[in-house]
Amino acid sequence: MKAAVYYGKQDLRVEEVPEKELKDNEVMIKVKYCGVCGTDIHIFNGDGGSFAVTPPLIPGHEFSGVVAKAGAGVTSVKVGDRVSGDPNDMCGECYYCKNAMQHFCTNNIGLGTTVDGGFAEYVVIREKQVYKFSDELSFMEAAMAEPISCCLHGIDLCNIKSGDTVLVMGGGPIGMIMMQLAKNAGASKVILSEPVEEKKELAVKLGATKTINPIEEDVQAVLADYCANVDVVIECVGNIHTQEDAIKFAGKGATVMYFGLAAPDESLPLKPDDVFKKELKITSSFINPYTFERAIQVLESKAIDLESLITNIVPLDDIADVFTKPEYRRTGKVMIQVSE
Repeated sequence: MKAAVYYGKQDLRVEEVPEKELKDNEVMIKVKYCGVCGTDIHIFNGDGGSFAVTPPLIPGHEFSGVVAKAGAGVTSVKVGDRVSGDPNDMCGECYYCKNAMQHFCTNNIGLGTTVDGGFAEYVVIREKQVYKFSDELSFMEAAMAEPISCCLHGIDLCNIKSGDTVLVMGGGPIGMIMMQLAKNAGASKVILSEPVEEKKELAVKLGATKTINPIEEDVQAVLADYCANVDVVIECVGNIHTQEDAIKFAGKGATVMYFGLAAPDESLPLKPDDVFKKELKITSSFINPYTFERAIQVLESKAIDLESLITNIVPLDDIADVFTKPEYRRTGKVMIQVSE
């Protein structure tokens, strides 16, 4: 089969590789689309992702497709079913799995991070990680189930209440998803901090009640004029400076969610007095525990607009361009089309 194989820092090659042997409890999916995630960019640049990456490896963990083969013991899906897959496979036996913290599993297997993933014509996954979706959902939308599931975990941890004011920092695809989920969770004011004019315009279309250009405007002054208090800040940039600003912009009693992934060796300058005087709750969100089924339901309900976020569809043969040409990262979500 054809696949994009990661051999090391900034070395991604499309080549022919053998198909995997199928075990009794596994499913082979013919991949239609696989999204490019910020984690994939980190891996390409040698920074690693949520889990340790050992090349050679086929990346890609946001995929959808059709069941091509099913192992002898598989009963929940059949050949021809339209499916997406949760890339994170937990052992169920370690301390964390047994104490409702499976995303911290000490034996985690991650498709596209610790084992081969979805930037390939076929991906093999255990039956328990496979989720069917209806004909009403496109393959491209279904490939967004994994990022939606991660965002749902983050939104849950924000504890947004009806009437809250939420500031989202960063207007990339994740920021746009978080903004819509915050609105759906009951936030009455949803503010996006983003310097790119086109992204600000899209944010208004998707439900933002206010946009701010953090380069040209005084964010704190705009916030003070617009709302009584910022109850939740969701940082989706993954930049150490915006993460520092998140503390600054948070209101009294606010929750600060670090959702963006900063470089592993970066440190955040933090004044405990700022946290103390505002009684801040600083948290973060790690992968997608217990949310994949909900993500499919959110997608099926059409509760959020994903079509507007997908700006580039790139064939598998040209995948290296997505990682080496900066213009792709200045737009929206990039989808790799693996098959028709």
